Amino acid sequence: MSKERFEDLRNQLDEVNLELLNVLNKRAKLVEEIGTLKSGKGTERFDPIREKEMLDKVVAANEGPFSNETVAHLFKQVFQASLVLQEEEKKHLLISRKTQKQDTIVEIGNLRVGGEQPIIIAGPCSVETVDQMEKTAAGIRAEGVTFLRGGAYKPRTSPYDFQGLGVEGLKILSETAKRHGMVCVSEIVAPEDVEMACEYIDVIQIGARNMQNFELLKAAGEVRKPILLKRGLSATIEELLYAAEYIASRGNSQIILCERGIRTYEKATRNTLDISAVPILKQESHLPVVVDVSHSTGRKDIMFPIAKAALAVGADGLIIETHCEPSVALSDAKQQLDLHQFAKIMGELKSSGYIKEEALVK
Repeated sequence: MSKERFEDLRNQLDEVNLELLNVLNKRAKLVEEIGTLKSGKGTERFDPIREKEMLDKVVAANEGPFSNETVAHLFKQVFQASLVLQEEEKKHLLISRKTQKQDTIVEIGNLRVGGEQPIIIAGPCSVETVDQMEKTAAGIRAEGVTFLRGGAYKPRTSPYDFQGLGVEGLKILSETAKRHGMVCVSEIVAPEDVEMACEYIDVIQIGARNMQNFELLKAAGEVRKPILLKRGLSATIEELLYAAEYIASRGNSQIILCERGIRTYEKATRNTLDISAVPILKQESHLPVVVDVSHSTGRKDIMFPIAKAALAVGADGLIIETHCEPSVALSDAKQQLDLHQFAKIMGELKSSGYIKEEALVK
């Protein structure tokens, strides 16, 4: 073999290597797009049936000189690299711990969500009357709590249940919070209402039933108002993180994640609190995480141990539904604490060291 021919073959080999690289990268981009579509549907990344179909097609088209076994082995390595590539996608999310090492602290005025001290968000399931909100806020504020919640838009399972007061409810909540030196949290259900809600509330809540209302998530990302994002009724942790990414991708990084229990076969509690989600979310993401101990259990008798468990595994705060007179509440009457019960659980959290007295604003 002449030296010229030898060099020519080497040059051809270099060109083929670059062609292979281009084809592999083209394949990788297709894999990434498929991975994004799968994650949106909650579909498993690895599909063994699809992999076998692809291998069978490749082997059937093989004309040598590689043996069928060698071709199958080579393509299995390519498929495995593609799976790793899909997993790597999570590491580059804006809300990922891989992107930002330090914890995000969500600031509302002089209040902070995240960091060393857990916060308490309390108030009724629904804003009903001025008097109801005034009595409830006064009792909650007396315990040093500065986050007042109350629903003005209530997406209910039954269309005949109380649906909330709408804008009037937001006004009542906002005015009550201001009178007591508190900040307010309330849910919005329609994208077109987000900007309006910014006039009245300090933290916009996106509820469990709207966690994958993508237009609402996009609208929440367009404003610079803290967002409390609740996990969906049957959502995976990954789906919750991608929902948060929708908000972050539009420029709003002030996001608080909320574990509120998921639907399982268990009937002893209203939902099943996924306590493991708290450390997993804090490991995967730099966003603060709070736990709704009311919706997750629907039971007052176990609320204190559940609250302790949530804080023990690293939750940055709790949501505790509280009403001045739960027996006449228009929604979720059974799970709302009265003011005496709320004061008791706050006292227990303080005495057990989970809430520090000096961290509360009197």
